[in-house]
Amino acid sequence: MQASERRDSIRTMNLQRVPAILLWLAFLATCLSAAVNDLNVYFIDVEGGQSTLFVTPSGQSVLIDTGFPGFNGRDANRIAATAKLAGVKQIDYLLITHYHGDHVGGVPAIAALLPIRNFVDHGETVEHTAAGQKLYDDYLKEVAKGNHIVVKPGDKLPITGLEWTIVSAAGKVLDKPLADAGKPNPFCDAFKPKDADPTENAQSTGSRIIFGRFRAVDLGDLTWNKEHDLMCPNNKLGEVDVYIVSHHGQDISGSAALVHALHPKVAIMDNGEKKGGTVEAWDTIHASPGIVDIWQSHFSAAGGQEHNTGEKMIANMTSEGDAGNYLKLTAHTDGHFEVTNPRNGYTKKY
Repeated sequence: MQASERRDSIRTMNLQRVPAILLWLAFLATCLSAAVNDLNVYFIDVEGGQSTLFVTPSGQSVLIDTGFPGFNGRDANRIAATAKLAGVKQIDYLLITHYHGDHVGGVPAIAALLPIRNFVDHGETVEHTAAGQKLYDDYLKEVAKGNHIVVKPGDKLPITGLEWTIVSAAGKVLDKPLADAGKPNPFCDAFKPKDADPTENAQSTGSRIIFGRFRAVDLGDLTWNKEHDLMCPNNKLGEVDVYIVSHHGQDISGSAALVHALHPKVAIMDNGEKKGGTVEAWDTIHASPGIVDIWQSHFSAAGGQEHNTGEKMIANMTSEGDAGNYLKLTAHTDGHFEVTNPRNGYTKKY
């Protein structure tokens, strides 16, 4: 073959490759565009506390709670590492559900690692013991450095691309159903009240989060009787895709009147190995109509083999000790979503 023929042949081969390259680039651009348009939620392991990071398509960040203080900065470091992984350089909104150490305790430590622009809470603490007051006072020192937003049921947070509605705060709940809710709740008939809860748990700031057709609810540690006020006799929240399990799966929250009426496809439980994940709470979720899967931060020692989800859907197994693995949820505007366990790479789509 002459040199000129070889050049023509190579030119023809390269031209033949162009459409394939263009198709690949178009596919890659579509994937990147889809990723940019997703809502990503990281369930950070704070060993039986709560810390949940929402990253919106616009790049805004919302952090619900900050885990424990102490432990050589364990929880704050895990939050900061997850934020870096998610491309987050500041916390736009820090929502504190209530003033217990496993939810608000990590605020000073995380504030030293990441700027916090807005602090969202239910207002004054109801626990004035020395320990309770110190937690609250330490929190207020950080609040003074940013913008303070005290919320009440019915308020909305100005998060671009999300409809973020406060449904409980300071011991109060919505006084009327949200616009797309309000049906009679048949699960109220079997509800039996527990003793009144005078603690910060009952003051929890709860949220319903809507992203396109995707819906989730997070009520912090809202306790049994307050759940009844929110869901009975009519369901004020409607149905959701994801239930972020109340109170780490302890049996003083998570009544059937709440969980079954929410009718979630997926429940995500931020339990610890020896905190939460009770048999009673797990059974209530497992029996909920429409439930497909339960995901857990830890294998629950209290639950045993019969009352834990499958190994693929547990971020931290007991044999791994203090590994600090998280779970990730990615939601799309059409309502579909997937949950991933980075510990083993397992992903399931819903």
